[in-house]
Amino acid sequence: MAEEIINRVANSKLKVIDLEDYYPEGKRILFDIKDWLLEGLVLREKDFRDSVSQHDWSQYQDCYIALHCSTDAIVPDWAYMLITVQLKNHAKKIVIGTLDNLESILYTSIISNLDTSIYQDMPVIIKGCSHKPVPSNALVMLTEKLQPVAKSIMFGEACSSVPLYKRK
Repeated sequence: MAEEIINRVANSKLKVIDLEDYYPEGKRILFDIKDWLLEGLVLREKDFRDSVSQHDWSQYQDCYIALHCSTDAIVPDWAYMLITVQLKNHAKKIVIGTLDNLESILYTSIISNLDTSIYQDMPVIIKGCSHKPVPSNALVMLTEKLQPVAKSIMFGEACSSVPLYKRK
């Protein structure tokens, strides 16, 4: 007669956090302004303003936008601010930088608003593998937020975790 298989992980006090569960859904767009610069390098205010005013901003509805310039142009801050004025009523979030910067900023907000009271005095494992782009910076921020409350913090999967912290 076969013995019953018992899931010891499910029966333990171990709390698993998967940052992928908090991933904000929506299209991410890297918006390069180089095509609105003279030869990709010089911002001419009148031409730039014309490009901004003639652009169809509605195509960015509910998107996450990372504004950047892929050339070595010196772009004044007001240029990104002018684009932001147009995107504000369409995009979910607008940042200056790369898509990695965008993800990091999104997760900064998520983690800062995360209620950690359910992890009080509990062993916690931060899940490592994800199919969505969870930035490494988010793992560091989460560890920092959990350390004051968790009994212990591990990384990976319950079957093969790496111990990171244990309260003395």
